[in-house]
Amino acid sequence: MTEILPHANALLNALVAVLLLWGRRAIRRGDRRLHPRLMLSALGVGLLFLAGYGLQVSLSGHRRFPGDDWVRVLFLAILGTHTALAVLTVPLVGGALGLALRGRLVAHRRLARLAWGVWLFVALSGIVIYWLNNHLRPPGGAG
Repeated sequence: MTEILPHANALLNALVAVLLLWGRRAIRRGDRRLHPRLMLSALGVGLLFLAGYGLQVSLSGHRRFPGDDWVRVLFLAILGTHTALAVLTVPLVGGALGLALRGRLVAHRRLARLAWGVWLFVALSGIVIYWLNNHLRPPGGAG
């Protein structure tokens, strides 16, 4: 099971990104029925990702990205940015959701623009981290 978790988590990140893009498209087209469904779906898939990632780390731990070259520096820069923004995503998304649920749509719209961009970056950079860690330089050095 531990071998499949990184791949499953990357797929969940990709699905979050698709749902975020689709959700933004829906609201730009004025579809106030579809938009919340898509955004809540993105939240649900994101929570599934967090559970899967937590399981992956608890079963396998973390591994040091191999090498001491510019690729490792790039990996660490992406990982650091990803991690910091992932932490920031929680209050941003929670705040945007809370504003929407209370019907404070002007404030929701303002915060959601920022939350959406940060969340999308986190989802996409998660996929890049997955690719670097599992395909460019996979465990065992087969890459």
